[in-house]
Amino acid sequence: MSAALTVTTIQPDLVWEDKAANLRNLEARISAIAEPTEVVILPEMFSTGFSMRPEALAEPMNGPTVSWMREVAAKRKVILTGSVIIEDGGQFFNRLIWMLPNGQMGCYDKRHRFAFAGEDDHYTAGHKRLVGSVNGWRILLLVCYDLRFPVWSRQTPPEPGEPDLEYDCILYVANWPERRSLPWKTLLQARAIENQSYVIGVNRVGNDGNSIYHSGDSMIIDPLGEILYHGHGREEVHTHTLQKERLTEVRQRFPFWRDADHFTIEP
Repeated sequence: MSAALTVTTIQPDLVWEDKAANLRNLEARISAIAEPTEVVILPEMFSTGFSMRPEALAEPMNGPTVSWMREVAAKRKVILTGSVIIEDGGQFFNRLIWMLPNGQMGCYDKRHRFAFAGEDDHYTAGHKRLVGSVNGWRILLLVCYDLRFPVWSRQTPPEPGEPDLEYDCILYVANWPERRSLPWKTLLQARAIENQSYVIGVNRVGNDGNSIYHSGDSMIIDPLGEILYHGHGREEVHTHTLQKERLTEVRQRFPFWRDADHFTIEP
C-alpha cells in the first residue's frame, strides 16, 4: 500500500505586527495537536500579518522566528512551514520556510508580489520553485498571490521514460482577504483539477492592521477538485490524511497529463 501523508493546517487570528503574541498563540496550538501528524502548516507572514513594513519587521535567517521554527519542529518531530519577513543580502523577501525536524530547511521566496498592496515596492521577487519531500510525497511550495498565476504552479510533464509527474500536492500559504474569497476558493479547486494534484490552501482569519477582514477559507482539495476540508471564519486547527492511492487512481483513470504542453519559464 502506498504511503499516506498526514498534515495539520493552522488557521489563526494573527495579532498585527506582534511577533511575540503570534508565536505564543501558534506554539500553544501546535502543542495541543493530539493526532500524529507529519507536516504543520502556518499561513503567510504568520508572525506579523501581511505587513509592508519590512524595514521594521524583517529578520535575518538566524533571527528569532526561524530559530523558533527550528525549535518547534524538533520538539514536535514535524515539518513546520509558513512564510516570514526575511532580510537577506540587503533585500527583503516574503520567504516560505520548510523546516525539517533535524534543523535542515528549504526556502522559497514568493515570486508574484501583490502590487495592488505595494508588495513589489518593498519585497524582492524569488525566481526558483521549491518542491519539498516527505514520506514519499513531493509538495510544491507557494505563497498567496502565486495562486493567480497558473503557469508558475503548472505540473511539468514527465519526459519520455520518466515515470512520475513533478509533484503530488501544491501548498499555498496566504493572507487572502474575505473580499476576494471567491477567487481564492475557485482557483484552489482549479489548480487541483488542472494539475491532477492535491491542493492545500492555508489562510488566516480576523482583521489586520489595515482593517482588512480575512475569513479563513483554508481548504484541502483532492485531485478531481473535491473539497475535503473547508475552514470558515474562526481559528481552526485541522488534521487530515491524504491518500496516495486516490492520487494514483485519478492519474491512471484520467491521464490528461499526457496531453499537457511542454513549456519553459523565464527567470
